[in-house]
Amino acid sequence: MKRICVYCGSSTGRSPEYIGYARVLAKELLTRNIGLVYGGASVGIMGEIADTVLDGGGEVIGVIPQKLVDKEVSHNGLTELQVVNSMHERKAIMAEISDGFIALPGGLGTIEEIFEVLTWSQLGFHKKPCALLNIKQYYNSLSLFLDHAVEEQFIKPIHREMLLVGDDPSNLLDTMETYNPPSVDKWIGRNEI
Repeated sequence: MKRICVYCGSSTGRSPEYIGYARVLAKELLTRNIGLVYGGASVGIMGEIADTVLDGGGEVIGVIPQKLVDKEVSHNGLTELQVVNSMHERKAIMAEISDGFIALPGGLGTIEEIFEVLTWSQLGFHKKPCALLNIKQYYNSLSLFLDHAVEEQFIKPIHREMLLVGDDPSNLLDTMETYNPPSVDKWIGRNEI
């Protein structure tokens, strides 16, 4: 993997562990010579992970809509900052230039972004790994919901397995590097869950 897209909060969250793990993930990316792709902001967990990768001499590509640049939240010290017109364009570029996706704790935008690329994977638009870094069990309830959706036959078990979950950055990256996507077409056997 050459670049990983990290989705994360524009706030730091309640616990200092969120920032701490973002830094650990950043250092692990540096160790593996993996570049960071992210939302281009200078604030919250987003700013912390970008600063840590930059401080270690790594590549950081930010993609941010002009409306957020106008609010003065863009990071001015990145390897590359792409300013785009819309959130749709932002997400498409981030997905295109990344080899995998990790969601750290974050809000609605973070959850929406990881689920969008996971859906694209389920539909066969890409075969890149999608993962949650489950810091402080942040994503436990979300994982339980997905298990419930499988039980209720809205998600096939093989598609549920496409979302990797781990609480250790190094182990999660190891899992992503050896990820082998399922070869099951979403539309074949729709009624056979």
